[in-house]
Amino acid sequence: MSGLFITLEGPEGAGKSTNREYLAEHLRSQGVDVLLTREPGGTPLAERIRELLLAPSEELMHPDTELLLVFAARAQHLAEVIRPALARGTVVLCDRFTDATYAYQGGGRGLSVARIATLEQFVQGELRPDLTLVFDLPVEVGLARAAARGRLDRFEQEGQAFFEAVRQAYLARAEATPERYRLIDAALPLEQVQRAIDTLLPEILERCRG
Repeated sequence: MSGLFITLEGPEGAGKSTNREYLAEHLRSQGVDVLLTREPGGTPLAERIRELLLAPSEELMHPDTELLLVFAARAQHLAEVIRPALARGTVVLCDRFTDATYAYQGGGRGLSVARIATLEQFVQGELRPDLTLVFDLPVEVGLARAAARGRLDRFEQEGQAFFEAVRQAYLARAEATPERYRLIDAALPLEQVQRAIDTLLPEILERCRG
């Protein structure tokens, strides 16, 4: 089997973590070697950067600082985890990747797409996800789910306009490159969301064995 890089994207409360576990379980049942990881994070150093990014602080973080920290964590994650796993033929399921940067720092913060693309090329070279599952849902539903989980992180404390911009950025990227993205209605009950994932399994397994 060849390595496959699958990312799961979407706004707060979209259920990415739950559905990543569901997908991993089904792939493993078919004999696929699966690695679960996340961004920002995935290594001890990158997890420390994650803490900086998510922790509420009295000092306002400049958007450029945020962007550079995201890519710093990503560089470490790629070097220590993602590239070695793909080289071993592992299927990597990553909770967020660079699409999140285009959505949150590009859409939400309003940073230049060209600036993000420059850093993407610098840090990743030609590496891009093979498949990206975008879990989409209305902003108010996602924020209500996030609030129900407890204390909100620095991003979750942003307002509705920020998350509307994040959502639209995700949808625009999915529409622009439909061959890489699969849009999933995450507002549906979990059972229906997972049925939608089930329909993707044959395609994913075929790619694994290709």
